[in-house]
Amino acid sequence: MKYRKLGSSGIEVSDISLGSWLTYSGGVEKAQSIACVHRALDVGITLIDTANIYGKGAAETVLGEALAGVKRESFVLATKLYFPMTETDKGLSRAQIEKQLEASLKRLKVDYVDLYQCHRYDHDAPLEETMEALSAALRSGKTRAIGFSEWPVEKIRAATEMAGVEKFVSSQPQYSMLWRKPEAEVIPYCAAHGISQIVWSPLAQGILTGKYRPGAPPPAGSRATSATMGHFLQDLGERRAVLDAVQAMVGLAAQAGLTLAQFALAWVLRLENVASAIIGASRPEQIDENVVASDARVDPALFAQAEALLAPVLQAV
Repeated sequence: MKYRKLGSSGIEVSDISLGSWLTYSGGVEKAQSIACVHRALDVGITLIDTANIYGKGAAETVLGEALAGVKRESFVLATKLYFPMTETDKGLSRAQIEKQLEASLKRLKVDYVDLYQCHRYDHDAPLEETMEALSAALRSGKTRAIGFSEWPVEKIRAATEMAGVEKFVSSQPQYSMLWRKPEAEVIPYCAAHGISQIVWSPLAQGILTGKYRPGAPPPAGSRATSATMGHFLQDLGERRAVLDAVQAMVGLAAQAGLTLAQFALAWVLRLENVASAIIGASRPEQIDENVVASDARVDPALFAQAEALLAPVLQAV
């Protein structure tokens, strides 16, 4: 496992991290979820990412149980807020940041998180109020660093240029071989201002594993067949061009000595500004496969060929 610095902070994270969005919020049985967390720690994953909204606190609760008894300094714990927990508990106001952080700490059974992130930008809360509240949380010791997910670049810039507040060290964008929009503005700006990327959906909801084949039903037990986790993959039958292009990359991955999933993760990690790629796992063996990407060395020419194959379908995802 390789490790990278998280932006301008002093925090070091594994370049493969474990997420909990659809999996540990109810999509995977609790004992299996805990087994996945323990396997992740065993293979050297240190960054574990969650959010209060995942299962309305369920994912944080499972992680709190899974991490009980684990030396606190041995893992980096990241959570988020913004989406509504109730009709009135939502957004990034000072009151919500204080309330939701306390609730997350309680569910996670920790005194602090390493990274507290704004899950989206809140157009209803003044940015100054949000940044001041996040700064207070950091200075109180309840978080070691602050970050954001899917903020527009002009808001990132405004926060970065604001005087008297703590600075963001992480951005969490959707980014994969099939979704490259952050390359246009977000990644260049962040790279110039000490903000690393923690990438979500680097395998495009499993499409980049190659498990979903054109014209064939989804494999039994896959995310696409799950009633709780498959709603983002319901239109697989309409993505024939995407699935065809992904299958065409299998040979390129083989030339690199990798599975397609490992190849796609290694592609994301080719950027120095990417501190970590978040994987989801419903079985411990999926973690074993994915962490191989951390140490992969791929000929850039193979990546270039893969990008050419996918170029016609980038906007079809």
